[in-house]
Amino acid sequence: MHPNIGVLNRYYGIMESGKLKVRGIEVRKHDTPRFVYNAQMEMINVFSAANNSKEFMQKIPEALNVVKAYRLKLIDGEVPIEDLIISNHLSKNPKHYKQHVSQVIAAEQLIKEGSEVHAGHSVHFVFTDSSNKRFDRRVKAQQLLDKGVNPDERKYLQLLYASAVSLLSFSNYTVKTVQDSIKGYENKNLCSYFCTGTSL
Repeated sequence: MHPNIGVLNRYYGIMESGKLKVRGIEVRKHDTPRFVYNAQMEMINVFSAANNSKEFMQKIPEALNVVKAYRLKLIDGEVPIEDLIISNHLSKNPKHYKQHVSQVIAAEQLIKEGSEVHAGHSVHFVFTDSSNKRFDRRVKAQQLLDKGVNPDERKYLQLLYASAVSLLSFSNYTVKTVQDSIKGYENKNLCSYFCTGTSL
């Protein structure tokens, strides 16, 4: 309604009826892994308990504690691999993509195994351990997952932090400041147990 502000394409809030209203953030996107979806929903639930803007701001540390908890779950290997699966839509046949994006790599893996993958299909995959230097192995198609697959912790943490930024950018949070805040909480409260020198 404000003449100097365009239509908002990303927001979240609780209506007076108690109904959640969201647009453009991770919980509304089809490619969001369940791990990130659950974390962002828990953050929103924290904020939903606020009755005014002052209480909302006071909830930020509690919401960041949610991010911290999910970070530790991932690092400790407590996140089921199915919660890390990402779904991407193929807008054209894999061979017609000029860039070797993640969904194309996963599609090519399936084609190599004899599956038919065409434009309009959705491809499901997991980001794999970033220590693997081979370009075509940075993702693994869901159908080809085995018990020995190691997810790319760094990639999933970046997705986790980015989902927090979607909710906190109004307060000038960035991926780096979210990450620094999480580390700060751990140093103060959990260092005796959790500080292991990781830079994630």
